[in-house]
Amino acid sequence: MDLHLSGKTAVVTGASKGIGLAVTKALVEAGAHVVAGARTRGDELPALEETGQVSFVSVDLSQPDAAEELIAAAAHRGGIDVLVNNIGVASIRPGGFASITDDEWQASWDINVMAIVRPTRAALPEMERRGGGSIVIVGSVNAYLPLTQIYDYSATKAAVTNLMKTLSKELAAKNIRVNSVSPGPVSTGLWTDEGRAADGFGAATGQSADEVRAMIQNSTPTGRFTTPEQVADLVVFLASDRAGNTTGSDYRIDGGFVDTL
Repeated sequence: MDLHLSGKTAVVTGASKGIGLAVTKALVEAGAHVVAGARTRGDELPALEETGQVSFVSVDLSQPDAAEELIAAAAHRGGIDVLVNNIGVASIRPGGFASITDDEWQASWDINVMAIVRPTRAALPEMERRGGGSIVIVGSVNAYLPLTQIYDYSATKAAVTNLMKTLSKELAAKNIRVNSVSPGPVSTGLWTDEGRAADGFGAATGQSADEVRAMIQNSTPTGRFTTPEQVADLVVFLASDRAGNTTGSDYRIDGGFVDTL
């Protein structure tokens, strides 16, 4: 299916690994040029840069001025058609609510909310100048499945899902669509690497990392984690004009992990 993205310019945040890297690859395959924002290039972005379809910008989007730099790099190419706000960090809090400090709450807010607010705010004039565009926010099922081990992450993901809906109402008249996707557990380093989410949840629940991963799979009707590529396919469809009258919608992709409507 032709997604009509050939020749378009897309900005992807958190683009060097995991879902962001998968989205970058999928947009390139669809013919778009991707301005890839991340703190480091990672292992796979350099090869994509060599094709001429990816421009890497080193940015730390937890910092206030970084978004302007990223969007300016895309504007230099003539404008922005697509913005994929993928960046986000989940920190496991095995000590529960009382253990989370003010600084930790602020850090979660800066990376999970403001790192979406700022690129969006900076990109809007460019999208308006081009007559429209598409914004896709990568959220999480934890927006409506809050867990005590990730209080601050759950709260910030609820905030950006709400932000998506509100933005969609304001921007529809300007031909700018805003949607979000809410993945459940995805087979990225967050869940597969030692010392990260599986170990963190295990520390909070008294399980091993392997037991945590098995529990998630057993709790998922499909019996498996979602892949980054599956999330990317949904993101790229929503970014394209094939989803031309879709805005203000959140799409869950979790293998049935969340058992409520």
